[in-house]
Amino acid sequence: MRKLLAGALALVMIAAIGGYGLWTQQRPEGHYLSDLRIAVALNHGVPGERGNLLGIEPLLFPSDYQNLQRLHRKLAAYLEQARDQGLVNPRTVVVLPEHIGTWLWARGEKNELYQATRNRDAEQWLELSNPLRYGLAMLAARGDDRRADAHLRMKAQQMASDYQQLFGGLAKEFGVTLVAGSIVLPAPYVEQGVLHIGRGPLFNSSMVFAADGSLMGQPQHQQYPDSETRRFIHSGHPYPLQVLQTPAGRLGVLVGSDSWYPENLRQLQQQQVQLIANPVFLSGKGSWQAPWRGNRHQDAATALAFKRGEVSEQSAWQRLTQVGGDGVSSMSVFMRGQFWEVGSDGQGFAHQAGELLTGSTSHGARLLNLWL
Repeated sequence: MRKLLAGALALVMIAAIGGYGLWTQQRPEGHYLSDLRIAVALNHGVPGERGNLLGIEPLLFPSDYQNLQRLHRKLAAYLEQARDQGLVNPRTVVVLPEHIGTWLWARGEKNELYQATRNRDAEQWLELSNPLRYGLAMLAARGDDRRADAHLRMKAQQMASDYQQLFGGLAKEFGVTLVAGSIVLPAPYVEQGVLHIGRGPLFNSSMVFAADGSLMGQPQHQQYPDSETRRFIHSGHPYPLQVLQTPAGRLGVLVGSDSWYPENLRQLQQQQVQLIANPVFLSGKGSWQAPWRGNRHQDAATALAFKRGEVSEQSAWQRLTQVGGDGVSSMSVFMRGQFWEVGSDGQGFAHQAGELLTGSTSHGARLLNLWL
């Protein structure tokens, strides 16, 4: 009798494990509609031979990341509308916001993940749906927030491939130089034209794609990770800032709050920078008018002109973001949308010839164009 009960229990356990394994492999897609409209918030200057900086502030949600086709459809629709208005040409440098690639960790998951209302629930669905990958990633995780590290590390190879396919494809499709926001990956590097991941710590990195879809230079790591992500994102200080030659001029990228620090600007000036792209993610709905949170975990922040809470986020970003003299133009572009309960805020702006250019305020997707 005991043998029969043990055998029956074993069969039940095998069936349960098999059913769970089968469930983890199922990825049905739900119905999806998305707002593809985008407003021109800034269009400064007149068309000329030098080209333009074109910032795109997309309105994105978790469901946009369910597959690459959906995300491509939305970003391509924005670029098509810009092209229809004469804002896209062979000398256009397109700038996308920080972490637009990081959210690729959500690609190809179960509907329950996209339907969750809290980030914590979405992460639990990610873990339950990928038990083996998550377990292995936890073994390799680093930093003070090993769980956050593991979530990104477990999807890193897929994310790197998706990132190059999507943004390299968009650059080629529209014939532009594309600053593809940023993506968090373990020790990324480019070899023989392919973006690879390493076994080291996580970096928040930006890549630039040429008009033929190829990668330009190496990943540009964020030098000063902000206070919200420093527990799992590593400082990029060992990797110097680089300047890339584009059809519109010599381009440097400052990721997020890297634009605040004069030392970063000096590094770019020494390389005769002419254009600066600044992809930004500012978390929290309504945070643009809230007190500036600063970056209290970076020693360099103590030398900045303001202390935490003295000015608004808007004032701090617009006044701290550096440009290198009359010959340098810059574009700061913010992520928009809602990722579970994590909202985002910010209104993109540009600098040219010492002038701050802010454009009109709006809540949806925005285009910001600066003729050079």
